[in-house]
Amino acid sequence: MSIEAEVLLQEAKESIEAAQNYRSELQQRLHGLSQASKQVRGSASQTREVLQRHFQELQTAMSRLLTERLNTLMLKVDNIEQDSINPLDDCQKLIEHGISTADELLREGEAAIRCGINEREEKLGIFTKKALQIQLDSLPEVPALVDVPCLSAQLDDFLLHMFRTHVIGHGSVASHPPVQIEELVERPGGVLVRWCKVDDDFSPKDYRLQYRQGNSSQYEEAYIGKDTEFLVLNLDPHMDHLFRVCARGEGRTEWSPWSILQTGYTTLVPHEWRPGVDGYILSSRKNIAMRSDSSPGHRGVLYSNSPTYFCGQTLTFKITAAGETDKRDSLGVCADIGTGTNSLQRDQAVCISTNGAVFVNGKEMTNQLPAITVGSSVTFDMEVVNVFPVSINNNPSDGGNFKLRVTIGSGNREVVFDWLLDQVVDSLFFGCSFTHPGWKVLVF
Repeated sequence: MSIEAEVLLQEAKESIEAAQNYRSELQQRLHGLSQASKQVRGSASQTREVLQRHFQELQTAMSRLLTERLNTLMLKVDNIEQDSINPLDDCQKLIEHGISTADELLREGEAAIRCGINEREEKLGIFTKKALQIQLDSLPEVPALVDVPCLSAQLDDFLLHMFRTHVIGHGSVASHPPVQIEELVERPGGVLVRWCKVDDDFSPKDYRLQYRQGNSSQYEEAYIGKDTEFLVLNLDPHMDHLFRVCARGEGRTEWSPWSILQTGYTTLVPHEWRPGVDGYILSSRKNIAMRSDSSPGHRGVLYSNSPTYFCGQTLTFKITAAGETDKRDSLGVCADIGTGTNSLQRDQAVCISTNGAVFVNGKEMTNQLPAITVGSSVTFDMEVVNVFPVSINNNPSDGGNFKLRVTIGSGNREVVFDWLLDQVVDSLFFGCSFTHPGWKVLVF
């Protein structure tokens, strides 16, 4: 094959590969476009169903309320009518009886006058006596029209106006939720979820975060509050979890629509305390350690079950209960598990004591943090500072100087320093030591 043919063949192969890549990219974009169309159509259909169901429920409820109110008012009309008519009916019966009696008396009187002379005196006497007994000067009292009820209905347009005003502004249709998840960061045994407001006209008062496993349909409440990030713990590693967030506006009681679902997972095993250490009781998940009174005065260190802390992560200790303090009490990170030591205030370790003193390789720094109490959160952040040469052969595995930049935060303060180690480490242990019982610490 000539050189020209080989060049053409190579160009053809490159063109075929480029076409394959181009087709693959287009197919991926087509899939993304299909997902976008599916989201638009699916959310539109769901929104229609929600609107129809909501307004149908409103119509039913309003119809029921109006019917109940109408029935109440009609019953009141019936009661007033009945209470007012009864005495009038009684008075009418009395008058009608009087008229009947008067008619009968008139007939008897006229008959007595028309009878013969021989019977007239006797019949007139009987008539006169009967007339006296009837008391023709006694008349029943008939109430004036102003004294009897004249029913009417007081109805105005205020309710209709108010209803119209509220209905016009009731509900809304948003093309996008007012808040969206912006970042999912894996943490040991959990995922740090960060979200943000995307609607400039929306003023959030509270946020609400939920999550569920990928194969579950039941969401779990994770957080309600004002923060825009939350660390969801106790998640199984290598398991997809779906997260969503919504918000409640200022002066509102209802929650906004949910954000777009985001899938996150963690490949990092959770931080755990080492079980079986005398003087400490662990929770079922081994992320909470409590100093017990089984070994009073015992000064052993409780270490992590394995070196699960890596540079670039944030390690947090949360104090949920506190006991009596001792100057040797400490929380911190170490390169190895020291044998025969009763505190983290030693070589190859950095720590903070309960009084706020910071120790680096057993030496106390001049900078000091706030004392540790119930509710305190102590954070450790580390990053590698490259130091050359680290050994004679410039090979990290041979040992030498290895430097980490450490930031310890507590309360609203933090200290930053460089921690020099005699060998390169990929991961670190964490630990705590408390002399007296009552201390309880959560690690994550």
